[in-house]
Parts: sequence; C-alpha cells; structure tokens
Amino acid sequence: MRPDAETEATLASLDFAKGDGLLPAVVQHAQDGRVLMVGWMNAEAARETLRRGRVVFWSRSRSRLWEKGETTGHGLLVRSIAADCDRDTLLVQALPQGPTCHTGSATCFGDGDAPGAFLAQLESLIAARLQEAPEGSYTARLAAQGVKRVAQKVGEEGVETALAATAGGRDELVGESADLLYHLLVLLRLRGVPLLEVERELGRRHAARQSAISGAGDRKL
Repeated sequence: MRPDAETEATLASLDFAKGDGLLPAVVQHAQDGRVLMVGWMNAEAARETLRRGRVVFWSRSRSRLWEKGETTGHGLLVRSIAADCDRDTLLVQALPQGPTCHTGSATCFGDGDAPGAFLAQLESLIAARLQEAPEGSYTARLAAQGVKRVAQKVGEEGVETALAATAGGRDELVGESADLLYHLLVLLRLRGVPLLEVERELGRRHAARQSAISGAGDRKL
C-alpha cells in the first residue's frame, strides 16, 4: 500500500503506552472478511508495515521485528490499516500469499470460511481463468465471446431464476440463483468492476435510507 496522510495520522495517534509499547493487530482478509491471525505491533513494526506494504509484527519471544512470511514466503500484503475507537488496537486488511498459519491452515483459526467468503474466492478464480484462459475452461470460453454474450447469459439466468421462484422447487431456485450469481461475477470482472464496489454501493444506499428514515422520524416529533 502507499502511505497516505490519513493512514499516517492514524499511526501517529495510536496509544502504545497503554500496552507497554505493544498493540494487538487483527489481520483480516481484505476480500472475504476472514480473520487470518492476531499479532503484536510496536511503533516501529507499525511504521515498517506502512513502509513495506507487508505486515510486520514485533516478536515477543525473539524480541525483534519479523515480517510475516519472511521464511515461508506466505506474506500478507497490506490493503488498509485502521485503529479502533480507543486507538489501542489495529485492524489490518491484507491479502495472504498462501496459508497464513504455520500449520498450513488458511487462517490461524482453521480453514472455515466466513459467511459469503466463497463469493470472493469465486471472483478471484474467475479473474485467474480470464487471465490464463486454460483449455477446457467454461469461464474462459464464455468470456471470449464478449461482454454482450455474457450480459445475455445474465439476462437468461435472471429469467430462469424468476421462473424457479414462482413455479419451481427450493432446490431449483437455489441452483438457478447460483447460475445467476456466477454469470454476474463474470460480467462484472469483464467490465472491471470488483464485487466489493457493488457491496459498497449497497451499503451506501442502506445508509442513505436509514438516514432518510431517521430524518422523517425527527420531523414527526
């Protein structure tokens, strides 16, 4: 990540004194939201994390800085850093370059997925298929037909999903919905729109709606 004024201000405001110079740093997967691990940072580790763009901790057992993945190659690429309301805990969003845990698990809390995490994994897989275009890949073959054809498939799957909802069974609806989501992800990737951007738009609309409801309630008073 590139240091910006906001991130540097965040680090400058941290309360390292409360924890005798150390703060817990929760590392979260930047795409699917899984908690990958928890480590400790002192002021130097936080600055190095910002400078390198890779997660750097303070090792309490070895009394030195250590960059995650310095021996295994399974580092953590930083996407954002935020502090909690008391300025004594860090939330680091990062992209793992392999299993995070030394046991080989995806996270230090096991291999379980967070709710909705597979959509982010599927998005990454689709991106890889579009870039590598392996022989026999349906995704690559579909994308090669162009945006218009993929958009047509999204329309077809939308109709089939609607029909399943009104005239089909539960399993049919689940299956058609999965087809629709998959083809929509392919279309978004072809147009260069990340799923996260769509999620943020939904959040923005929800916040605006909640604000409007709150404002209406105040007027009633």
